[in-house]
Amino acid sequence: MLYHFFEWLSKEGYRFAGSGLFQFITFRVMLALILSLIITTIFGKKVILFLQNKQLGETVRELGLEGEQQKKGTPTMGGLIIILAILVPTLLLANLDKVYIRLMLLCTVWLGAIGFIDDYLKIRAKRIAKEKGIDFKKTNADGLAGKFKIFGQVMLGIVVGATLYFNQSVVVKREVLLTVPIEKIENSKDKTKFEIINIDGKKRVFTNAKNVITTIPFVKGHEFNYAKLLPQSLEQYTYIIYILIVIFIVTAVSNGANITDGLDGLATGVSAIIGICLGIFAYVSGNIKFAEYLNIMYIPNLGELSIFIAAFVGACIGFLWYNAYPAQVFMGDTGSLALGGIIAALAIIVRKELLIPIFCSVFLIENMSVMIQVGYFKYTKKKYGEGRRVFLMSPLHHHYQKKGFHESKIAVRFWIVTILSVALAIVTLKMR
Repeated sequence: MLYHFFEWLSKEGYRFAGSGLFQFITFRVMLALILSLIITTIFGKKVILFLQNKQLGETVRELGLEGEQQKKGTPTMGGLIIILAILVPTLLLANLDKVYIRLMLLCTVWLGAIGFIDDYLKIRAKRIAKEKGIDFKKTNADGLAGKFKIFGQVMLGIVVGATLYFNQSVVVKREVLLTVPIEKIENSKDKTKFEIINIDGKKRVFTNAKNVITTIPFVKGHEFNYAKLLPQSLEQYTYIIYILIVIFIVTAVSNGANITDGLDGLATGVSAIIGICLGIFAYVSGNIKFAEYLNIMYIPNLGELSIFIAAFVGACIGFLWYNAYPAQVFMGDTGSLALGGIIAALAIIVRKELLIPIFCSVFLIENMSVMIQVGYFKYTKKKYGEGRRVFLMSPLHHHYQKKGFHESKIAVRFWIVTILSVALAIVTLKMR
């Protein structure tokens, strides 16, 4: 909004001291980061007090874990603080005409709303049970049914995939190896297929690639076209394959973040580190000089996305002020589903979705630990008559809790694993 306001003022001929700063993305990025930190640390306290006054506390299951009883009554739905700290700076400082900004705002609100409904239904069931004198643990009130969560994630995946495939503003540029003099292209009547860009005084010719290419790590050429997954005769239906892949990624990553959110500060810290990684990817892919140097695809219009990412990272770091051990507030599904969906959508936009198993390794491991535990338990129960377990408890962070590790140590070590994973993901830009 401020961006458009100052843009309007400049058109009208008004000049104010410092108003030109809003034309610089770097200034708006830093401002978004600072503003999101202010919202989470200062206004976040007011939100926590509001949640406490409304008695929107967490109901903790008795799992035999150290310190779990002390968490009872801690306000949940703190993800509202994160969402607020993302939306406000983005709405104020970003160019809202850009398709990537609109798409990320939609992802944030969409999955935040699903998580909010889930958290609200759990709290409502707790209140009803208390009023009727029923033991809450016997009510089976698990919030929003899993099928409705999946439906919401699938619908968002369809919107994200269809937008990135069909929207004309979503393009990837690739440099053309010239076989004719550049003057011939400059003088050509048909210039719709090519764009001549001046880089450090040297003219380069670029063409728009198909919207369905992505980056393959550790492979020379490092690009993959999703159309290759289909026979040549069916390439016109590539959008179906692409949208299905996007649906899978959005669902898997958002659920991975949701499962990881089981210890104070764990999911928040991991998400902040991943956000920094995606910010680097967006910067180098959106800068034609860095893209040329690293020999990666150049994606125009990613600059504004850095403002959203700065707000995202600031919101996560600021939320740690209250969410680090001992947590004064939990993000709930309101926050965890939104964080996972944002990370998934950002990775797809910057064409690094195949790197998700690397920089989202903690989410992947947590997801896999649950799948392995459940699968092995069912298999052994069918074969031996009693279920056996691979881990002391799943997800994996609870396994380490059962082994006697303090939850703050587990969270920090998972952060370190994420930092190493992010470093490896960034290194893949040159490791081909």
